[in-house]
Order: sequence, then structure tokens, then C-alpha cells
Amino acid sequence: MTDKEIIKKIRALEIKEKILHRNNRIFHYNTGEKIHRKQLAFHKCQKRNRWVFGGNRSGKTECGAVETVWMARGIHPYRKNRENTEGWVVSVSREVQRDVAQRKILYYLNPDWIADVVMVSGKSSNPEGGVIDYIAVKNVFGGISRITFKSAEMGREKFQGASLDYVWFDEEPPEDIYNECRMRVVDRRGDVFGTMTPLKGITFVYNRIYLNETNDPNVWHIFMEWKDNPYLDEKEIDSVSASLTAEELDRRRYGRFTANKGLVYPEFDESVHVIAPFPVPKEWYDNISIDPGLNNPLSCHFYATDGDGVVYVIAEHYEQGKSVSYHAQKIKEIADRLGWQRDSKGRLCSLIDSAANQRTLASSKSVAELFYDEGILVNTRVNKDVFSGINRVKDYLRPLSSPDRPKLFIFSSCVEMIRELKGYWWGEGDNPRKVNDHACDELRYMIMSRPEPYIEKKTESEISLDKARLIRKLGRRSR
Repeated sequence: MTDKEIIKKIRALEIKEKILHRNNRIFHYNTGEKIHRKQLAFHKCQKRNRWVFGGNRSGKTECGAVETVWMARGIHPYRKNRENTEGWVVSVSREVQRDVAQRKILYYLNPDWIADVVMVSGKSSNPEGGVIDYIAVKNVFGGISRITFKSAEMGREKFQGASLDYVWFDEEPPEDIYNECRMRVVDRRGDVFGTMTPLKGITFVYNRIYLNETNDPNVWHIFMEWKDNPYLDEKEIDSVSASLTAEELDRRRYGRFTANKGLVYPEFDESVHVIAPFPVPKEWYDNISIDPGLNNPLSCHFYATDGDGVVYVIAEHYEQGKSVSYHAQKIKEIADRLGWQRDSKGRLCSLIDSAANQRTLASSKSVAELFYDEGILVNTRVNKDVFSGINRVKDYLRPLSSPDRPKLFIFSSCVEMIRELKGYWWGEGDNPRKVNDHACDELRYMIMSRPEPYIEKKTESEISLDKARLIRKLGRRSR
């Protein structure tokens, strides 16, 4: 064999290897030395309504594209696979579809798996260059799955009628289209998943997915930022970050929701401060705090404090439109379940908003007196200074002395407090908006009841004092 023939064979093998690698990109996804752990968390989650809120280039679109290919092909490694699936990919426009979602799906889809491509525009022989209507994919079970591409600009009427296994929203859809697509997956108990950068501010996605106002057990979300993507260069991340405003950083890098006035507690990080419940030693039991409400929600939380001064929110009662006797009974039931301490007469003690001293329209007694009658001794002498209270809570969320070790943790079962902290916004001036702030208020009462953190005074040595005196003396002479 001549040298030319050897070189020709080597080149042919290299081409074959490149084609083999290209056709099996899906099997190289998140393997090897660099692993995008948050992408894997998304794929492994078993919830049926999953969302990734991520900055640009954080890796969020990869999640949606790979999830779609896995479901169409029937090779999802973390879910029960279905044969002959029907799914939609919804983009904000046909142009964005072509340049983002469509391109990513074709990147991960082995050409040998494609049974047919139907185009809206362009040639099926070159689907990357046109706009695809749908792709027929060979399913491993022997049938054909279909990935159909939709554009939000088509209008809600174009999203009616179908029965689907999944819908992927590439970026945030209009609410009416989201609602329509949710109906499309009901028959088959299908999935909805979204990958988006929240550039529109506070929208229905913020309320229904991020805050999960209805406590839908199928809703799940995760945030992705640039440093979560192991394929981005850290120096480039720092360089681009330095060129952006704080608001642009929140949206473009961290994928956070932002409003004109900003969050009161941007320090609150669900992945850090929310923890799974654990058996709390009774000697940690600290206090109960109540923000009263009759028509508005009454918020009550039980707090524990460990030997290092770390505060844990371990139980909650949060309900509206009920009487004081009803709330008192619920609070006592939680106390019984926890084995909470009582006084010699079997009564509970709690902090409460000083407004509880006021008489109600329906009773000659104040709310505080009504709680007393129900066996809950409420202390209305709480510090209600909003500004200093917020700053103390901020210190507990991210203490200045130890920024990586917060002094406030919340059990994941306290869903209302978590929701309020996530959606607590500044209003006019230095005052938060008086909306959904009941748990935030009584959290302040509790934190403000804690002793001020001790700051050790620095004592200077005699040498340091002599040096300071000498400097002052020289200074006077020089004048």
C-alpha cells in the first residue's frame, strides 16, 4: 500500500468518525469531565410543569432541545418513555424558531432518525435554512413521533384541538397561549416545560410558576446563570459582567425577574435558605410570631434558634377569612404536634403586631384579648420599625461577618413565607408594597426580638497608643 493510499484511508476514517460523532451528539450531552449539573436537575425532575429561568448563554435552551429529542425518540433516561409521541415546540416568532429552537433540535437529532420533514418555507433537503412545520421522528418502539413547531404570533386559535404528550416553550409565551397549551396535555397526562430569560418583568409566569400562587404540586423551577455553564470562560464572564448594569446583570446573567422598584430581599436564595424539614431539638424552640388578619390572611410561624444563633422557621399557619378562635385552634394543633413549650397554665406565648390591641368591629374586645381568651398570651410590644427591621432580616439572610453562612433558614413546608419573600417588592420611597407582606411582617417582629449581634471591641496595645500620640504630636508641630 502506497503512502497516498494510506493517507486516503486515514482521511476517510476521520470523516467517518466526524459523521459518527455528529450523528450521536445526543449521547455525548452532559458526559465527560464537564457536567452542567443544573441541566441534569431539570431532566431528572419528575414534575409535569418544569421551567428554567436562565441568563443568555446559561445552557437553558439545550435543556428544552434535548428533552424534546429524548421524548420524540423514546430514549429519555429519567422518565417512562412513550411510543409515537406528539409534541409542540412554541417560539415567540418563526424567525426565532428557525434560529434557536429548531437549530438546537436538529443539532441533537440524528439524521438517520428523521422519517420526514415538512416545511413552512425552504427545502426539506436543507431544513436548517428554512422554517419547519414538523419533523417526523422514528421512535425506538417502531412507530413515528412528531415534533411540531408553533409560533406565538400565530394567535391562540392555532393552538386548539390537539392532544399532546408535551409542549416546550422556548422563551415566555403569552398567557392565553400558555393556558391553551396546558389544555392540550390534559388527555395524555403530558408535560409542559419552558426555558426562558425573564426580560418582560413581572408577568403571569412570575406569579404562576416562580411564586406558584396556587401551590400546584406539579410546578417546578430552577435558575441558571453563566457560572453554572461549565463551557463558558470565567474571564469572559467577568469581563461581560463588568459592562452591564445591575438590572441587566439580573436578567441577562442570572435570569432573575426584575421590577422597576426591585426586590426587598434580593439576598433570599431559595436554593440556599430553604431546607428540608428535620427533627428540631426542643431546646431550640424559641418563639411564635403572628401577623393578625380576619379578612386578610393571618400569618403565624414557629421559630427555633440553635446554639450559634441561627434561626429556623419550622412551621406555619396561614389562612384568611377565619375567626380568632379558629386561628387559635390551628396554632395550638401545630404546637401540640411539635411538643411546643407552654406556661404552667398550659398557655402558649407569642409575638403579635401591636395593631392587635385595637378593638374589632364585631367585638368589644381587641384581637389580643381574644387570643388571650383562647389561651395564647400574645405580646404586642414588638419593634415595628420597618427600615431597621428589614436591615436586620437582610443581615440574617447574608450576615456581613460571614457572607457564605446565613443565619436564617426556612423549612420547605412553610410555603407561604417562601412565596412572600420571593415576591416582596419596594414601593414608593423606602417602604415596601403593602401586598402579600403578612409573613414578612411577623418575620421582622421575630428577628427584631433577637438580641443585637455582639461586636467585639478592638483594644489597642500601648505601643499602638504611643504611636498614635506621636503622630498627633508631629502633626501639631508641622503646623
